[in-house]
Amino acid sequence: MERPGDMEISRRGILAGTAATAAFAVVPVSEGNAAMTSGAAPPMMKLSLKVNGKARELELDTRTTLLDALREHLHLTGTKKGCDHGQCGACTVIVDGRRINSCLSLAIMHEGDSVTTVEGLGTVGDLHPMQAAFIKHDGYQCGYCTPGQICSAVSVLDEIKRGIPSHVTADLTAKPAITNDEMRERMSGNICRCGAYSNILEAMTEVAEQRA
Repeated sequence: MERPGDMEISRRGILAGTAATAAFAVVPVSEGNAAMTSGAAPPMMKLSLKVNGKARELELDTRTTLLDALREHLHLTGTKKGCDHGQCGACTVIVDGRRINSCLSLAIMHEGDSVTTVEGLGTVGDLHPMQAAFIKHDGYQCGYCTPGQICSAVSVLDEIKRGIPSHVTADLTAKPAITNDEMRERMSGNICRCGAYSNILEAMTEVAEQRA
């Protein structure tokens, strides 16, 4: 029969063995990560890009998203931070003519790119047709998602004009038509928690008809 002393030694041995195993299982920390955990300055990089038609020079932490570069460093707060996971579309901006979720893209990936935010589409005295249509048709309620909705709506009409198909395009060999189904499908990544979708669609339809 085991004596109490033997049991105690056995328990201590198990604990010691477990600790040793855990120590050997630790993955070596890379040089870059070691600098991060030691409190050293984060890696920085210079960035040149054109924002709303103006050349901008920045020096950023390499982990900075395009969204944070626009809001925190260039103070263009029209672009909103919603889910920060690319699921709501509030952060939509136009980069080199294509809409993207700026929260999912690192700023340093856009060296030399041309970025358009809602501030670059129009001004209070000279509204973009889409901005004017949103106002006319009440395409917003709280307004938080509106900058992303407008940037996306402008890009959607451009996508259709360029013949880029969507998931609801029936004939991939023909140019897509500007229909409710096409616009709804393409705008599905932009969430409006106030539910102004029908008004947004009316605004887009008016702009599309003006361009026809």
